Amino acid sequence: MRKHLIHFLLVTVLMVCSATVAIAQTTVKGQVVDAENGEPLIGAAITVPGTTQGMVTDLDGNFTLKVASNATVVIKYLGYKDFKQKITQKGATNLGVIKMELDAVALGDVTITSSIAIARKTPVAMSTIEPVFIEEKLGSQEFPEILKATPGVYATKGGGGYGDSKIVMRGFKAENTAVMVNGVPMNDMENGSLYWSNWAGLSDVTRSMQTQRGLGASKVSAPSVGGSINIVTNGLDAKQGGTASVGMDDFGRYKLLFSVSTGLLKNGWAVSLLGGRTWGDGYIQGTETDAYNYFINVSKRLGDKHQLSFTLFGAPQIHGQRNDNNGLTIQGWQDVQQYTLPGQNYRYNPTVGYDKNGQYRNSNTNKYHKPQFSLNHMWQIDLKSSLSTALYMSIGDGWGSSGQGTKDYSSGWYGASNGVLSTQFRKADGTFAYDQVQDLNEKSTSGSQMIMSVSKNQHKWYGLLSTYTRELTDNWNFYVGIDGRYYIGTHTNEITDLYNGAYYVDRNRASVKAVNNAAAANPQWKNQKLSVGDVVYRDYDGYVAQAGVFGQLEYNTDKLSTFVSGSVSETIQWRYDRFYYDEAHAKSDKANNLGFTVKGGANYNLNEQHNVFANVGIISRPPNTYGIFSGYNSNELNKDAVNEKVFSFELGYGFRSKFFTANLNAYHTEWNDKSMARSIDLRNGDRGTINLTGVNATHEGVEIDLVAKPFRWLDVTGMFSLGNWRWTNNPTGYFFDSNGQPIKNQEGDPASGVQAADHAKMTLVMKDVKVAGAAQTTAALGLNARLPYGFRVGLDWNLMARNYADFKIQSNDMIIGSDKPLTYGNPWKIPSASTFDLSASYAFKIAGLKTVLYGNVNNLFDQVYIADAYDGAGHDWQSAYRVLYGFGRTMSVRLKINF
Repeated sequence: MRKHLIHFLLVTVLMVCSATVAIAQTTVKGQVVDAENGEPLIGAAITVPGTTQGMVTDLDGNFTLKVASNATVVIKYLGYKDFKQKITQKGATNLGVIKMELDAVALGDVTITSSIAIARKTPVAMSTIEPVFIEEKLGSQEFPEILKATPGVYATKGGGGYGDSKIVMRGFKAENTAVMVNGVPMNDMENGSLYWSNWAGLSDVTRSMQTQRGLGASKVSAPSVGGSINIVTNGLDAKQGGTASVGMDDFGRYKLLFSVSTGLLKNGWAVSLLGGRTWGDGYIQGTETDAYNYFINVSKRLGDKHQLSFTLFGAPQIHGQRNDNNGLTIQGWQDVQQYTLPGQNYRYNPTVGYDKNGQYRNSNTNKYHKPQFSLNHMWQIDLKSSLSTALYMSIGDGWGSSGQGTKDYSSGWYGASNGVLSTQFRKADGTFAYDQVQDLNEKSTSGSQMIMSVSKNQHKWYGLLSTYTRELTDNWNFYVGIDGRYYIGTHTNEITDLYNGAYYVDRNRASVKAVNNAAAANPQWKNQKLSVGDVVYRDYDGYVAQAGVFGQLEYNTDKLSTFVSGSVSETIQWRYDRFYYDEAHAKSDKANNLGFTVKGGANYNLNEQHNVFANVGIISRPPNTYGIFSGYNSNELNKDAVNEKVFSFELGYGFRSKFFTANLNAYHTEWNDKSMARSIDLRNGDRGTINLTGVNATHEGVEIDLVAKPFRWLDVTGMFSLGNWRWTNNPTGYFFDSNGQPIKNQEGDPASGVQAADHAKMTLVMKDVKVAGAAQTTAALGLNARLPYGFRVGLDWNLMARNYADFKIQSNDMIIGSDKPLTYGNPWKIPSASTFDLSASYAFKIAGLKTVLYGNVNNLFDQVYIADAYDGAGHDWQSAYRVLYGFGRTMSVRLKINF
């Protein structure tokens, strides 16, 4: 109370000294209170835009102000949503008790505010997903799949392992779609990838989830291309109380969860905690999981000007996988019916089996933990300016299994090769014969022929985001900020199991050149007998340092909102390799690249129902680490690497009424000088890559989404998205083996150097070929009915069409020593598919506590459909391979108690 009083006295003195009150015809009065606890808000600012009139509320939250006729009164208080009221009647107007609602977005920090777009104001295409929608619809789906009814979004489960789902936005894959949590970027700084298994608990603590397609409104110095997913977690807005829930899926996965929150206490503290565990079998064979998730948020309001918020969350987990290497041909999936129960052939996993001791094995396993720490400070300097700062850090530690083999068995661990089931180590029941691998190694006189190792990926990531915002006038405001990041990723591969062999000789050492690593001149080093714990294949650190500034100028009226913004950032990347280089050559040269963005937009509200918007932007950004360096394990800088250039513009229209809302937008994005890698199966059994540079593409399309409320108890949602994504030039790329070393032929023999005369290269003719890997036409229709006595039922339909199979270069496609390019035709168009999801809930009370029983049936009619595939030589279904089918019908139930 004392702090409120001091604030009240100071603001009152300033108001009195600066106020020049115009002749008023109306007296307005009221009381401003906290909507949660009814406590009076002392010192809330009462202003009239366009005038110098204003005052603050007294000790009881009361105010009385004389204003001109038809004036608009605005009430502001730090941490609460603004209240606006137009005064139309003459004489005295009593607004009564004005309940101000907490605004967690405003309280979080400006980086959160910047990540959230505002309807009818921010000129971007956006969709907002509320927590209640996530609770009702998610069921046994992966978190990204909740966005599948969003225009321009294609989400699949990938291989089907826990957290292995993937998302594509407007044809741009995960590395070009930014994911931000509380304003903090989540994408890997080396390659832009994102693994949802690291954030498995996010769905349980999400306050708001919003997609911004295209340029977006996120305040960072290095923006994304395809769009952004902005997630805001619980904070001061979390209501007092807690929850406990238990759930299970029909395929044997279970989930326990609890949460508790103090709410905002009178002393300004707020604490929210969450913990949970998910364990059990997966829908796909061999994808069992054991995962935990935790979330801690401690916030403190320091007077009326400052707020601190500390957040820690993470999801340690281990789970079995089935990656796309184990996808089969369409015929291959029919053939494996002999190994499965009826109707379960698409759930088959060719890498699971048993060893000589009867121990269960899966050569595809992932274990990881990536806790995220952030400390946010919000300073409301005065009524017109604020400063927010976020310090954050993440520490990643984990691995993925990575089978190794000698030259004769280099592909032995793969369950399939180009869609054909491997029979080299296959038992009659279809399981992988790990016991035969052990027999092979026991009989070998030259050590283990096949061993298991783990690819360890550890990182430390530190960042700072700080933004100053200033309201210049009632219509003009600006912000300026800094964005700094430092990342070091350590990547090793260590032997974990010799599979009954005596030792292992790493064939990868043969490709190490003595000019880079003096040890390679010694045959004893190349043929060293290695054991468990020794490093094979790779051992390096990847460094990325980035610093930038950004700013934006805005002009806003009741009808018009405009902005122009820009950013400049410098990215420095380098490597330190301990495997292919000795200490004298371990550190690579540094690649310094300057990037920038310029964008602007405007939204105009024609009236209370109609609005139009437009935005345009140019982005120049450095390629990721794999584009900067000539190969995955090479310190040589890519001579052809240049900044990627993006030009994008968008037009949109919105309609709002009490019963119907619709948004229509059209976009056009040109992406030039993209760096891209495609895998290739070499004739020696190795899997290499072709590194393409100077790749150009155009992504354009139209999107519409709508919400109708024909009755108070019924919501109808809909979406339609039509894309035209295509490559627009014929790039050239160089070939490398799995170690990132240059090769000269299909057999994988080493070349004399990177981009040397004998380094294999090829031009890929792909102009006007469709960009593959996501459905270019999607649609959705949903019904959600709130019935009497606490019942709710929903039915959602989703369509996926014009989904083109992805492409990969075959070894026979390599044309060595010739200028003849490879012409690549339009890939196979995967058959269209549609699915229905049923959701229902029943709310009741147990011992006076609100309880909800949720039930979900995804893919209600058990539709069989292909979600992902690679294109074959015939560009048809017979030659397609690495085919992965979507999940069949799955069911889940969950009981949640609120206290």
